This record gives sequence, C-alpha cells and structure tokens, in this order.
Amino acid sequence: MPHWGGVLDELRKRQQPVEESPHDSLRREYLSDLNEKTDRDVILYSSGWTHMNAQSGQFSISDSDTHGLMQVFYGLDGSELDLILHSPGGTPTAAESLVNYLRSKFDHLRIFVPHAAMSAATMICCAADELVMGRHSSLGPIDPQLTLNTPTGIRSVPAQAILEQFQQAKEEIKQDQDNLAQWTPIIRQYGPGLLVECEQAINLSHELAEQWSREYMFSGDPNAKAKADKLAETLSDFELFKSHGRHINRDKAREYGFNVTDLEDDQELQEIILSLYHATTLTHTQTGIAKIIENHNENAFIQSLRSGESDNNHGRGGSQSGMRNPTTQPPEGPPQRTEEEDN
Repeated sequence: MPHWGGVLDELRKRQQPVEESPHDSLRREYLSDLNEKTDRDVILYSSGWTHMNAQSGQFSISDSDTHGLMQVFYGLDGSELDLILHSPGGTPTAAESLVNYLRSKFDHLRIFVPHAAMSAATMICCAADELVMGRHSSLGPIDPQLTLNTPTGIRSVPAQAILEQFQQAKEEIKQDQDNLAQWTPIIRQYGPGLLVECEQAINLSHELAEQWSREYMFSGDPNAKAKADKLAETLSDFELFKSHGRHINRDKAREYGFNVTDLEDDQELQEIILSLYHATTLTHTQTGIAKIIENHNENAFIQSLRSGESDNNHGRGGSQSGMRNPTTQPPEGPPQRTEEEDN
C-alpha cells in the first residue's frame, strides 16, 4: 500500500519537462481512479493550511470558492458526488453558499475527510448524507470566532469568550465600582454592537449545522430533529472543547451523531483516497499553491499563495508553474497508511 513517501517517489519519476506538470498529472490520475472506483462525480477541495509555512486568508473557505465550484461543476452530469475535503474552515456564510450550491445539484453527497475539516468545514460535513473518516481524520468545533483589531494586534477571539468576559466584567464592577478602572482598557477595545454580533454569530452556526444535518444526514429518520439539535449543540459547545482548534476524531464524531463510515472498510478505496491526499499535499508544499478545487475531468480552480490569482482551466496543464511560490523542504505529511490501518 502506498504511503506519503511512496507517492513522493512516484512524483519524482514524473518530474521531467512535459506539457502537464507532474503534480497535476499524478493528482488527476488518482481523481480519475476514484471516479472509476465509485462511478460517482468527484470533486477535490483542498487548501495548504497544514503543510505550508504561511498564514493566509487564502486557505479559508470564502465566497470566491463559489467560482471554483462553478468551474468544476462544468461537465458533471451525475446526481451523486464524492467530495474530498481538507480545510481549516472559514466564514459560515461562505460555507452556506457552498452547501446550497452543492445540494442544489447533487441528490447524494458523500464527504471524505482524509486529514482534517475544521470549523466551517465541519459545518459543511453536516450537509453530507455520509461522512467517511479514517482513524487519523479530524473534525472541529463550530463555535464562531471574531477577528478583532486590539491594542496588541489583530486577534481571532471566540464569540462565546467575549460574551463571558463582558458578563464577568459586569458582575465584578457591580460588586465593586473600583474594578471599573482595570476593566476599562479591556472593554474599550470592543466596538459598539459587538455583543449582539457575537450572539448572532453563535446562533447562525448552530442554526446551519442543525438545519443541514436534519435535512440531509438524518433525512428520513423519525428522530431527525432531536439528533440534529444534539449534534449542533455539541459542536457549538465552547465549554466542552475549550479551544476552537480542538480536534474531534472519528470515534467522537460518531458519538456526537455524525453518520460516519470507516475509510478502512474498503482497502482499495482507502488506497485511492490517501494517495490522492498525499499527492495533493505535495502539490501544496512543492508549488506554493494555496487552494485546489478540481474534478475528475481535470477541470480545476487553483489559487497561488504568492499572487492570490486563480488559474481556471478546462483540461491539461492548467496550474502553471509561473504562478507558484516554491517552498523549501516539504514537511513530513501525515496521515500515512500503516499495516494497522489496512486491517
């Protein structure tokens, strides 16, 4: 069974001057293999957030991804989709746009998480009919984060933490007016309307996760409403996770209510999915590509980290090396298949 190093060796064999880059060639071969295996349409959505030494909003789910889906929907005429998802998340409203678009075209959505789908990407997973995870796969909490410009710089702060801090300030000042002086610098950094914005952000994340899981993941289940409420409530629980970056493994995802299938149940499928994932991470690390949205027909929407531009193509040779900002030594790339995974 191929692992990250094996896929790297295969990639090196192809690194000869050709019309199509070896990274594209290898990645697209695995996408085609997946389509042949499942007889379903296939879309890869991956950003380089776990494998590139950079902080960039380009890694996040954004409204521009709708253009990517428009690009890769071209030529797809099936009603069933396999979506391979690797993302740190993004804005709930952008995730909502993507889910609405995906579900308007496909009657059945199966999402593979080869490594991690966090935050708003976890919300997208709630809209799947079936979620496929390996032992190494992770989801994340969906409690919203607000980006604030503070005296110490721009920070991402949990909305629930802001509400709790205001409540703490209110109680301490009520007990002793002298506490106002120490709380004033903290409160001053928050703009007007922030509390309402926090409450609305929390409500929106919960509402979308509940709605999508009820309508899709639990469709036809007589207890769909209760299961969807429980799942959304758990994923939104700031006190439970204590950190927005906390990982939810497969067992916990199943415990929380996700309809999870084990990736290891089908060894051939596991081989294709993880080989595709490794080939994709090598594309990110060795070419400076921030985001790839691509289907099995070689239609792709590709964003370079350096320029932020998109390379939209309908065929071979679409991702041009001139747009890329090559990185140095690629990190070791989990997850790698082990003998235990193949059992």
